[in-house]
Amino acid sequence: MEVIITALGPDNVGLADPIIHHVTGRGARIAEIQMYDHDEEHIFAMLCRIDIEADEFEPLTDAMRQIGQHTSLAIRVWSSENREKRPRIAVCCTYVEHTPRAVLEAIQSDLISAETAVLISNRDKLGTLADEFNIPFRMIGNDRGVADDDAMTQILDEFDVDYVVLARYMRILPAQTCWQFAGGRIINLHHGLLPGFPGFRPYHDAYNARMLTFGATCHFIIPELDAGNQTINQRTFAVAPGTPLESVIQTGESENEPACLVEGLRRVVNREVYLHFHRVVARNPNSG
Repeated sequence: MEVIITALGPDNVGLADPIIHHVTGRGARIAEIQMYDHDEEHIFAMLCRIDIEADEFEPLTDAMRQIGQHTSLAIRVWSSENREKRPRIAVCCTYVEHTPRAVLEAIQSDLISAETAVLISNRDKLGTLADEFNIPFRMIGNDRGVADDDAMTQILDEFDVDYVVLARYMRILPAQTCWQFAGGRIINLHHGLLPGFPGFRPYHDAYNARMLTFGATCHFIIPELDAGNQTINQRTFAVAPGTPLESVIQTGESENEPACLVEGLRRVVNREVYLHFHRVVARNPNSG
């Protein structure tokens, strides 16, 4: 069984030692390990990917809970195999309805074999989607839309979420949130083709560059912003010369972006791809 352990907390010496010693003592094989000391924030973060016997998962989880209490680390133990058939999804959104709706419809129709655990937003505009699809809604933004990132983490734990889907969620997740759900658990929809058109106005940037092809990118979110582009899926559409920018955006938001994210999420949920050392890797179908 492939298991991901993440740890985050105040920086100190020897924080990784009890985790590594315990997993190796259980006979686990370490397939990936990453550790970061953010000196300016006095934060320690770690990701450890291991292979272990399935019957060791619950004892390992309990042991990591005890180690977390002793070291003051927030430790999470997760495996994509634990709920392989119906993982629990948190859908995060802000203003644009088409993309989160497409994800909810794909899950409802079983195009994506998952369960929607909760809808999260930093604005209340799309709360009606939760009522329509009969799922819990949690609003984590203040009156200016500034998100309470600690509240998001608590909600994700409360609803025992496997994957976090940023469906045009117009806030940048802090590194601390990304570390706690690292290892390919956070999936984002960017409304432009990466790496060519990053930023908040990719349609405008592509239009100003006289592009006739526009697109969207579904990718994994990682804690290190400059580590590259972890692309899961990309989708494009072409327009005729002279097409107004408003028409480009309308087509992108209503058709291209939803299709791009749904296919990307399907690939992740079906365990066709995963994230390994910040790279998107195709999973060997014979490896389980």
